Amino acid sequence: MDHDVLIIGGSFAGTSAAMQLARARKQVLVLDTGMPRNRFAAASHGFPGQDGQSPADIKARFSEELNAYPTVRFRDGAAVSTKREGSGFRVSLADGGDVAARRIVLAYGVRDSLPNLPGLAERWGASVLHCPYCHGYELNRQPVGVLARGEMALHQAMLLPDWGPTTLFTQGLVRLSPDETQSLQSRGVRIEETPVAELVGSGTALEAVRLEDGRTVALAGLFLAPITAPSCDIAAQLGCEMREGPTGPYVAVDQTQATTVAGVFAAGDLASPMPNATLAAAAGTMAGGSAHRSLIFDPDLRQHDGRAS
Repeated sequence: MDHDVLIIGGSFAGTSAAMQLARARKQVLVLDTGMPRNRFAAASHGFPGQDGQSPADIKARFSEELNAYPTVRFRDGAAVSTKREGSGFRVSLADGGDVAARRIVLAYGVRDSLPNLPGLAERWGASVLHCPYCHGYELNRQPVGVLARGEMALHQAMLLPDWGPTTLFTQGLVRLSPDETQSLQSRGVRIEETPVAELVGSGTALEAVRLEDGRTVALAGLFLAPITAPSCDIAAQLGCEMREGPTGPYVAVDQTQATTVAGVFAAGDLASPMPNATLAAAAGTMAGGSAHRSLIFDPDLRQHDGRAS
């Protein structure tokens, strides 16, 4: 085998997995397309020791730390297909090459699908946001909105008043029960039934949304739950079980980050219904350690594939 472990994805989860394996002196290849989900955000918040740093700078620092370990290599590129080969795997790459590894850690994340509204896409990660814990504090208690796409909007709207005066834009997609309406009103949430037609503001800043009836509502930030999907289909090719989360499918893993396919582990947004940088790094740490233990205690992958708990 070329490598002990192939890690597909080089952001927070993938590099955290690589660190554990590097310290176990395993031969590791990190395959990375350089297109992390958080590339649109200017800063990452709530990540201990990295609060306020740009995701690109955090990733570069992690990679620099890993470069101190002689058994870790990075390779630019995407995985396009994979198959089981003996007691390991062979992965074909977009550049025509292939890689063999005894174990695989999937950490390639998810891609976001956004509503088709004028002015929204260019503000994604700057003033159109998905996580109040990551970005709400910096809005300085200015007015914020929630753009409904499904039932997650109610959850977001209940949380957001702690960060600023909140308006829920139902977009004709959410029908609130009397109890839900009362709960929102008890939190001071304004409910707007007229759909948002466009976002307005200078550059990537948000100043207001314009409604279909021509009215404008002043906002400093607009929150929504994006529809997500895995960034590639490698997990599906391997036969990993998937689960349905609040925004889309994710890879099922057990408490050790093992998938339902023996020898394959997954971490980060790809393997969690709750995206978060700190949680991604923690899951990557577990996945790397679990892959190492698998090499020791199940070297020939004789344990039966099972279902993640």
